[in-house]
Amino acid sequence: MTILVTGGAGYIGSHTCVELLQNGYDVIIADNFDNSSPDVPERIARITGKTPKVYAIDVSDGPALERVFTENAIDAVIHFAGLKAVGESCRIPLRYYRNNLDTTLTLLETMERHGCARIVFSSSATVYGPKNGCPYTEDMDTSATNPYGWTKVMIEQILRDYCAANSGFSAVLLRYFNPIGAHASGLLGDDPNGIPNNLMPYVARVAAGQLPKLTVFGNDYPTRDGTCLRDYLHVVDLAKGHLSALEYAAAHTGAEAFNLGTGDGVSVLELVHAFRKVNGVEVPYVIGDRRDGDLAEVYANPTRANDALHWRAEKSVDDMCRDAWHFIQTRVAEG
Repeated sequence: MTILVTGGAGYIGSHTCVELLQNGYDVIIADNFDNSSPDVPERIARITGKTPKVYAIDVSDGPALERVFTENAIDAVIHFAGLKAVGESCRIPLRYYRNNLDTTLTLLETMERHGCARIVFSSSATVYGPKNGCPYTEDMDTSATNPYGWTKVMIEQILRDYCAANSGFSAVLLRYFNPIGAHASGLLGDDPNGIPNNLMPYVARVAAGQLPKLTVFGNDYPTRDGTCLRDYLHVVDLAKGHLSALEYAAAHTGAEAFNLGTGDGVSVLELVHAFRKVNGVEVPYVIGDRRDGDLAEVYANPTRANDALHWRAEKSVDDMCRDAWHFIQTRVAEG
């Protein structure tokens, strides 16, 4: 079975490609390498012993994507391609709406022409907005507080509408919580260009001396230690969830959403202290002001994924911290 992975050189996409290849799938990556490294496919090959086919294209480029489908018999798509920084989306919202919506629409139109009727979509817990209470369940109303989040809400609706109009189409909407960690080999991990937007790569770079200190945004939230609680899950567990979603899509039609999370909240300071303890390194930090829009608690009810997808997060916070540190050490050693 051949799977097209859009954005397959990115953080979650690359780990998913590894799991696909190790489970007998043929993989085609379509990526413009806007926020990923062109050497990622070679790293995937080093881990798996199999080289994915790569198209260096923007998925919103209709003629380029048409060539991918014309040259390959694609059975299903896992759709990661898109811009993903919340803060940046507030500064340049039009770019986010144009890129994320155009990419999805172009992909669906091309899939339709080629009779490809299964997609797994990379959604987000941001679709639960600010009004729902934890733990989040998939039947809650969706909304967002920033353009990035709204693109996820809108794409979920596009996929629901498309499934309603096409009875044989299957769309699995995976709502991620907070993926962290890295592949145990040290060859793949969260390696954003510039200053990281997410907590774990920032912590790792501070520990490696690449950044001076971590700023913890607020310690006066109504949580165990005053810092925000998030549902952190290992990126490899998350990647495996996509294989479960592919199997589900093969057996079901219509659109259905699933939370991929552990169901447990871990605070920012708990994660920092776990990283320090597990790896025996210092992570200097200071307490700063709250950030606008940060919620005190964000964590999943993963029961639907546990039951329907037969998927469950297995790795611990210590595993996440250990693997993230191993990855940054590997990158430092490589220069």
